[in-house]
Amino acid sequence: MVSETAIDMLKTELPVEQDSFILSEDVKTGLVLVDMVNGFCTVGAGKLAPVQPNEQISQMVDESVRLARMFCEKKWPVFAFLDSHHPDVPEPPYPPHCINGTDEAKLVPALEWLENETNVTLRRKDCIDGFLGSIEKDGSNAFVNWVKNNQIVNILVLGICTDICVLDFTCSALSARNRGFLTPLKDVIVYSHGCATYDLPVHVARTIKDALAHPQDLMHHIGLYMAKGRGAKVVSEISFGALKEP
Repeated sequence: MVSETAIDMLKTELPVEQDSFILSEDVKTGLVLVDMVNGFCTVGAGKLAPVQPNEQISQMVDESVRLARMFCEKKWPVFAFLDSHHPDVPEPPYPPHCINGTDEAKLVPALEWLENETNVTLRRKDCIDGFLGSIEKDGSNAFVNWVKNNQIVNILVLGICTDICVLDFTCSALSARNRGFLTPLKDVIVYSHGCATYDLPVHVARTIKDALAHPQDLMHHIGLYMAKGRGAKVVSEISFGALKEP
């Protein structure tokens, strides 16, 4: 287990300053939920699911539900990625997980209601990076089309894992924005309390062949640090207000 002293030292050497973010009727914001599925979030649901209740993951689910309900009440756009794999197509270095058609690939119970909301777009993805997983056979991109069709200025990103699927999607979205592929998108905002990652302590990783240790708090911080370094805005507080777009 990584000591709190080591984590505090890392946060001192690699600080992530976090702001607050105000949701406004005047600036179009879309909510992006990354992999809020049983296979990553529900205790005992699969090989990559938590083996016991996990505070960071529980908080992420609670915040996702809270914000999703607010967005749906206002009929603001929501895009939800669901990790979903074909059983014959592996995703190294991970074991088979979230196989299409199984409970692992379904939304967590607290978010199943999203399937019936008209403002919600569900996208099954078979890869880590949801941006790449949104590419259609004809070369179009479902996520890009969602941004353009809804004229989204900001995307607010929540989900799991902070340092893997959330980070890869965030980096791709920022690169696409920088190249002008996501007009009118301006900001990619990562909500720290709405993200989580998994915990694989060093002593456990040593008992698993080829496994890499993955201390949860440490890797969550690194994921946020990397996202901010790529140009995302990292926030720790979400509030509602009325701001006029400059």
